[in-house]
Amino acid sequence: MPINPVLKRALHNRVRFYNDLGIYDFYAQPTSILKEAQMPVELAVAMPSATHDPAEALRLIREDIGDCTRCKLHLQGRKQIVFGVGNPNADLMFIGEAPGADEDIKGEPFVGRAGQLLTNMIKAMGLQREDVYIANIIKCRPPGNRTPERDECDTCAPFLMRQIDAVRPKVIVALGAIAAKTLLAVSAPMSELRGRWFDFRGTKLAVTYHPAFLLRDPRQKKETWKDLQMVMKDLGLPLPTKNIE
Repeated sequence: MPINPVLKRALHNRVRFYNDLGIYDFYAQPTSILKEAQMPVELAVAMPSATHDPAEALRLIREDIGDCTRCKLHLQGRKQIVFGVGNPNADLMFIGEAPGADEDIKGEPFVGRAGQLLTNMIKAMGLQREDVYIANIIKCRPPGNRTPERDECDTCAPFLMRQIDAVRPKVIVALGAIAAKTLLAVSAPMSELRGRWFDFRGTKLAVTYHPAFLLRDPRQKKETWKDLQMVMKDLGLPLPTKNIE
């Protein structure tokens, strides 16, 4: 039976509401139960399903984002959505700040000079880029690579939380102050955030410098390597002597 436009719009809003609560998979109540409750099947209360396919969950999140126009960045020169990339079953997830010019062109996070350094950081840990999952706080390039604004981060946050819930990494590494402060909702300096573990939605989170910052100040690579070794130890990875190049 076709759904009238008003009901369809109400359903769409209801689904988005549950998505923001962390509920993404739904099932319909049996007809008999719905009749007793005098509720049409289309308005059944959504409940999380028992199945979890990370790759399919990520695909659905990307589909929900669409050609996003939810914040002003779609009017400020962004070319495309930069969703996320990597292993849907990754134990380790890196979260940066925002896409840059190269990422905006390719549609993939961390592919420019900073991305090449991140790839080297991952290799120094004894892993390949394909072994981890990489995303950003926001999915559109801010004009001039400016710092993401609060409303932009808030608008993108539900989708990032869904990505984290889909991948279910054992460890998240926040790259840079913006990512760390946004995820942790704190306003502390990097000196207070690095070198310790935070609990983030039941997942361990560590903070280190953003690769773009390391390009400007290579002296901090040694400190970053200490942060990565802390992560490696927690994940049970062997600790090589090789430093970040």
